[in-house]
Amino acid sequence: MHTEFVTYESRERVAIITINRADKLNALSNGVVRDIRTAFLHLNETEDRCAIVTGAGDQAFSVGADLRDPPRDPELWECMPGVGVDVDKPLIAAVAGHCVGGAYVLVQFCDLAVAAENANFFYPEAQLGFCGGLIAGAASRLPHKIAMEFMLTGKRFNAQRAYEVGMVNKVVPTGQQVEGAFEYARILADSAPLVMGALKRFVRNEVVARGPSEQAGLARRDLLAISRSADQKEGGAAFAEKRKPVFRGR
Repeated sequence: MHTEFVTYESRERVAIITINRADKLNALSNGVVRDIRTAFLHLNETEDRCAIVTGAGDQAFSVGADLRDPPRDPELWECMPGVGVDVDKPLIAAVAGHCVGGAYVLVQFCDLAVAAENANFFYPEAQLGFCGGLIAGAASRLPHKIAMEFMLTGKRFNAQRAYEVGMVNKVVPTGQQVEGAFEYARILADSAPLVMGALKRFVRNEVVARGPSEQAGLARRDLLAISRSADQKEGGAAFAEKRKPVFRGR
């Protein structure tokens, strides 16, 4: 499956989902967010047991929101696993180069992460005067003082610092981040899907605290599902035609 901005490759029951916009340092535009969401929905329907999420090239996993085309329709939260799309299959982020803002949030919502030696993580919202809020969940995934340092100061964390504080599971030579992720993926591809799915749900739904923006995204997701449904269209048509609606639950 390939969309305009994201490629999906299946290899050994492992999906490789790649933000394919290297000329723009894989910036998150409306189209990229839409296509990441589409890729996760596709993953849910396949026999692939897990997925590696990465960016094209070694310069950037992603530099975050595209300032010329910032994600508004769909909004950024709609492509986030566990918020916009529930994904019970394990996700492994493979990060090289810059990982900025909302791109770090995407890594945060993955289950494992591998960083190339040239990776650097950067969250500049407090210095730019903008906030989407999804980053707040970092405080339930990292030691509190580390999360606050990362969120508030805009300091860059290089690959080694990210490893030391628990942002990533391991560091590999630049260019080997996808293969490094495959070392985990091969194990996961042979593991019991029901067990992995149950553990992901337990952690996501009961253990890791959700920030306000995550909770708002979940509520918005349910409401959007209704507003985009065939039933809502049927209800409007029936009202206009002065007849009893026939709802089908979809």
